[in-house]
Amino acid sequence: MRVRRRARTVALQALYEIDCTHHPPERVIQHRLEETPLPEPAVKYVRHLVYGVLRHRELLDFYIQQKAPEWPLEQVAIVDRNILRMALYEFAVDGRVPVKVAISEAIELGKTFGSDSTPRFVNGVLGALIPLRNEIARRIQGNLPPPNRPKRR
Repeated sequence: MRVRRRARTVALQALYEIDCTHHPPERVIQHRLEETPLPEPAVKYVRHLVYGVLRHRELLDFYIQQKAPEWPLEQVAIVDRNILRMALYEFAVDGRVPVKVAISEAIELGKTFGSDSTPRFVNGVLGALIPLRNEIARRIQGNLPPPNRPKRR
C-alpha cells in the first residue's frame, strides 16, 4: 500500500475513534502510529489530516449535510462521515490534493472500511461538493462561519 494511502488509513482510524469516544486527538494519533508505524512524512500527513478535519469540522459538516440531506449527519455511519470530511478537507480546504485523487482515495477507503453502499454514497456526495470547493476555501481563509447557520440563543 502506498505511503500516503496508509497515512489516510491511519487518519481515518484516528478520526473514527475521536468521533466515537472523544478521546484526546494526540493520544489517539500516538496509539494509531504505534500500531501502524509510518515514515516521518506520512506521520506529518496523518497529523495534518486529523487536526485539519477537527479544526474545520463544523464547516465541513455543514457542506456535507447540504449534499446529503436525507440523513442528519449524526445518523450517517461514522466511517462514511469521516471519509467525507477527510476528502473534502483535502480538496477544498488544504487544496494540495487534486479533486480526482481525493475522491478516488475516499472511495478506496470506503471499499475497505465502509459498507457495500459507502463507495457510491461517498462518490455522490463528494461529486456534488466539487462546485463548492472555492466557496469552502474562501470561508476558511476568511474565517467565516457556515452560511445560514442558525443563531444560538
